[in-house]
Amino acid sequence: MTQLHATVESALDPHTDALAGEWLSLPEATARLGIKPGRIKQLLNERKLLSVRREGKPMVPAAFIQDGQVIKGLSGTLTLLSDAGFDDVETLRWLFTADDTLPGTPVQALSENRGTEVRRRAQALAF
Repeated sequence: MTQLHATVESALDPHTDALAGEWLSLPEATARLGIKPGRIKQLLNERKLLSVRREGKPMVPAAFIQDGQVIKGLSGTLTLLSDAGFDDVETLRWLFTADDTLPGTPVQALSENRGTEVRRRAQALAF
């Protein structure tokens, strides 16, 4: 049986919530991506995008969407972190926590097309 990772059911802690900054509802994310509502659910189920529940509603960090697209490299990074045993909240915390060796946060590096550096660090977590 395939487990769907679309949305975490557990509460998002205030620290991680604050790290991510701006949040989008699924309809807002759908509009920013210019896609049909069913497609957003497909992106979430395929781990190309990540959402968590905030105040009972699935929400997506706004930083995951840039120029009408999911930031390049996010999907692969989500897979690597999941393979390393990270749950969705831990994944968000890792993506939005500053790393002096990047510099900046992994999500900033992804948005600046520095995904190779981010994936290298994510792969190292599995060992």
